[in-house]
Amino acid sequence: MFKVAVIEDDIPTSNQLKEWILSAHPGITVEQWFTRDDAEAALARVQYDLVVLDIELGRERHAGVAIINAINRRTSGTPVLVVSAMPATIYRGIMKALDAWDYLQKATFEEAEFIDTFLEILRAVRQRASVKPPLAASDELSIDPLRQSTPLWRGQRINLPLTAQRILAALYEKRGEVVSYEELSRVVKSGRSRDNIRKHISSIREAFRELDEAFDRTENIPMRGFRWSDPVATGASDR
Repeated sequence: MFKVAVIEDDIPTSNQLKEWILSAHPGITVEQWFTRDDAEAALARVQYDLVVLDIELGRERHAGVAIINAINRRTSGTPVLVVSAMPATIYRGIMKALDAWDYLQKATFEEAEFIDTFLEILRAVRQRASVKPPLAASDELSIDPLRQSTPLWRGQRINLPLTAQRILAALYEKRGEVVSYEELSRVVKSGRSRDNIRKHISSIREAFRELDEAFDRTENIPMRGFRWSDPVATGASDR
């Protein structure tokens, strides 16, 4: 049974988010908190599967930032979805740096987008237990497919937009196996065409090659999809 915390000081907004969550996943447990102190106390005693929070709580402009920092200090890996009226152009990058999963700006998204994002996080929570063990630090790639924190290639940060990170995580989770276009389209929120997926793959390759000119791990499997290969894997490639 999934347990979710909604941390939002505006009661109608909190109730709306709870309603959307329950409509998306009936039977889920949703606990609502309206102040920073109550939220932090709950997070200290309860292991939530997901936290939905606002940045501003009451008169505290950045209470949500403090809560995310508290979650990170406990290293629980709890994914956070930020829903705030703060401008996304400014705060999305800040939230990403704090390892928040995603950022939705109030009044700019509809129920369907919230539910899509929410369910995507729940799928990642389910999959985390079955993800193959990460490669050792000496084996090049370090990535956490749940928290979406910045991946590392041979100890260096890879500069990737969020959608490209999600595609990379999908490939890495099934490394050595073909990931179909249909599977990859599930992590792309818009522009779910094969051409768009190929563009994201191209962006991933370019980002890796900024750090490693010899990078060649993303294989194109014609008519099927892509595969993350290990150093000795062979196969068709469009690199």
